[in-house]
Order: sequence, then C-alpha cells, then structure tokens
Amino acid sequence: MNNPTTHLFVYGSLRSGFRNPAYAYLSKYFNLVGQGYVKGKLYDTGNFPVAVSSNEEKYIVGELYVVNNPLEFDWAIEQLDDYEGINAEEGEKAFYKREIAPITCNHQQMDAWIYWYNGEVEGLPEIASGNMMEYLNKKN
Repeated sequence: MNNPTTHLFVYGSLRSGFRNPAYAYLSKYFNLVGQGYVKGKLYDTGNFPVAVSSNEEKYIVGELYVVNNPLEFDWAIEQLDDYEGINAEEGEKAFYKREIAPITCNHQQMDAWIYWYNGEVEGLPEIASGNMMEYLNKKN
C-alpha cells in the first residue's frame, strides 16, 4: 500500500476537551496535529454528536491526529472502531462507518480517517456552527 493514511479526524467525544476514557486511549496512540475542518454537517442526537458528509459549504470543526507508530495504526484504529460501533453484530447495522476524507489543518489539506454516522439524521437538530465544543458551551 502506497502512503497509507495514518491520520484520524475527530469531532465529538474523542476531542481533547471531553477527557473521557476513549480520549485517554486515543492520546496514548495518537498525537494531536491541530484543529481541523471537514466538509459535512453535525447533528445532536441528545447524547452525542453525529456527522454526515455533505456537498454543501458547511464544515465540521474537530481535531486532527496522527498515529505515533505507523506500525501500530491498524491495531490502534481497530480499538477505536469498536468504541464507535463499526463492528455490528450479525443482523444489526453498524452505527458509524469509517472513511477517508480531505481535512484542512494548519492551512494544508490532507486525507484522514473520519467516523461518519451510518443512520438517518432527519428530525435531528443540526449544530449550525459545526463545532460540538462551542455548541455544548452555549447549550449549558
């Protein structure tokens, strides 16, 4: 595989501001590159945010990470896949799908893995700013 993608873009509970156990895992295997943006829409499910890709000029704010050791990337990302509910049980639909998307960070564009929501967003409130941290601060 030529130049495999070892970057990960996160926009919700995996962001550094949440400091949950999954973030502790993330920060053990990945280094923060900086704040980034991806084209898409962010929605509030009531318990957590979900993101969907979009062709509209709307952007999601998040953090871009790069794996510490490229040889550990496959193992490290598989653990996050379990956290994000990608590996659904037989007969169930995966909660998210992990795909590569172009991310803008530090005035550069690069490819990174992102967890897109794999369900319907109809009826969910859109987070217009695209920034979950900002949204929660205003909401609380």
